[in-house]
This record gives sequence, structure tokens and C-alpha cells, in this order.
Amino acid sequence: MFGYVRPALQQLDPAQRELYQGAYCGLCHAMGRRHGFLARLTLQYDFTFLAILLAGEQTCTDCRRCPVHPFRAPQACLTGPGMDAAADESILLTWHKLRDDVSDKGPIAGLPARFLSLLFRRAYRRAAAARPAFDAAVREHLTQLSALEAAQSPALDRVADTFASILAAAAAEHPGGPRMRRPLAQLLYHTGRWIYIADAWDDLAEDRRAQRYNPLAARFPEGVSQQREYVETTMTHSVRLAVSAANLMELGPWTPVVENILTIGIPAVQCAVLDGRWREMQRNSGRGRKTDKGALTHAESL
Repeated sequence: MFGYVRPALQQLDPAQRELYQGAYCGLCHAMGRRHGFLARLTLQYDFTFLAILLAGEQTCTDCRRCPVHPFRAPQACLTGPGMDAAADESILLTWHKLRDDVSDKGPIAGLPARFLSLLFRRAYRRAAAARPAFDAAVREHLTQLSALEAAQSPALDRVADTFASILAAAAAEHPGGPRMRRPLAQLLYHTGRWIYIADAWDDLAEDRRAQRYNPLAARFPEGVSQQREYVETTMTHSVRLAVSAANLMELGPWTPVVENILTIGIPAVQCAVLDGRWREMQRNSGRGRKTDKGALTHAESL
């Protein structure tokens, strides 16, 4: 996954922010406990969203100290089967993404991904042993995706559908049974479709320089920049379908957090990606500057 699915924290009240932080910290602890300290370095906002969705109505019940910030007071952490499932699935998604990068970028540019995949091989094997059905689903859909990319497929919907199906498979780990798994699969599917198209737009210039396949460039060989309205419409449609699926789920105390992510956070990221500001915002955030808040004005109108 790619780090696009995040909350608008300033739009959450203190209790809701604490809930989200508890899921973030809880997933970090679960990844470290199950797969070693290095696994924590792969933690992303996207994985935290998955952890929240798999948690059901469970809330933070445990307080733990952060090994990265040992002098801070212990933080409330979400624990339970949902967090373990999210930790395992996060490792599986990370490892397969690294292997995909090795294949896409070639022997030289792919060296960092190859090295990282070797570091995480043992963690991957543990996660695959714990979640064999999900690992098999990821492998199957990635094989299909690789074939479509190798064929330079211009069928944007088909390619995005194949990627989205990877995330939808994670719904099988929800403890709530079919009644909850069906809408969750739809929520994850449409979120995955949105992620794939956002990443394709974000990577357009880089893929063009490297002469790599990009589904948007293949779909619009005459030029993608004139197709912003089409891309924005199809991404927004996926977000709205994800919201509709979330409305069918019993999320308990997580309801306002999930609503915030889907109706404010994701649309804000979408606006920044389409405007070409996303990567600069990420660089500024990494240097400790305030991120651009202008996208939130647009997002709130969704």
C-alpha cells in the first residue's frame, strides 16, 4: 500500500484522535511482536485503516511504552485478533510490493527493493503461514496484474479491479462473520481501486521518464493531463461507494474516525495528488513543516 489513506486529524476531537493513535500504536506493537522490530518500519497510514476495520467494535484496552520514544508515557494501544490479522496482512502486502518493485524497476533500480525483500523474507514466511488464504489471494491477483501490465493494457477499469481485489481479500479476516465481511470487502475494494488510480496519477512523470507502464498513460495515449476531470470523477465515485459500504457496517466508536478518513482525509489527499502537490507536501512533512491544508477546503464539499 502507499500511504494515501489517512485521517484529517485536525477535524477529529481529542477522544477520536486518541482512538486513532491507539490503533496506530497498537498495530506497530503487533507488527513488532509478531514479526520483529524491523517490521515496525513498514507501518503506514493505510495499514492503520485496515487495522481499524478489522478491529470490529473493540477499543484500546492496553497501555504500552513505545521503543522508539522510551521516555514518553505509555500510550493506549489497540490489541486483539484484528490487530494480529492486520499486522500479518501488512507484512504480506509490503513483501509482495517489494517483489513487484524488483520486477518493475529492473536489476539496478530494483536493488533497494531486492535488499529489503531479503530482510523481510523471514517475516513474510511467518505471515504467510499464519494467513495462507490471504497470501494466496495476493499472489493470484498480482500474477494477473503483472500479465496486464506486461501487455500494456489500456483497460484502466480491469487493471484497477485486479489491484482492488487484493485488498478486498483482507475482509475474510474480520471476526464479525459474513454480515460484516461482505460490506467490508466492498469498502476495501473501492478503497483499493482509489489507491491504484491515485498512485498511477502520482507516478505519471516518473513512469514516463523510466519508460514504465502506467495505466492512465495507456488508457489515454493522447495525453493524460487533459483527462483530469475523468480521473477525478472515477476516483470520487470509488470513494462514495466506499462510504456507502461503511454505512452498512457496525463500527461502534470507530464510526467518526472511519467517516473522517473517507469523507475528509482521502478527498484531501486526492485533491493534492491531482494538483501535483502531494509529493511536495510529503517532503515538507518529513522536514517538520506544516503540511498544506488547502486541500481540506475542497474535500469538505464531497
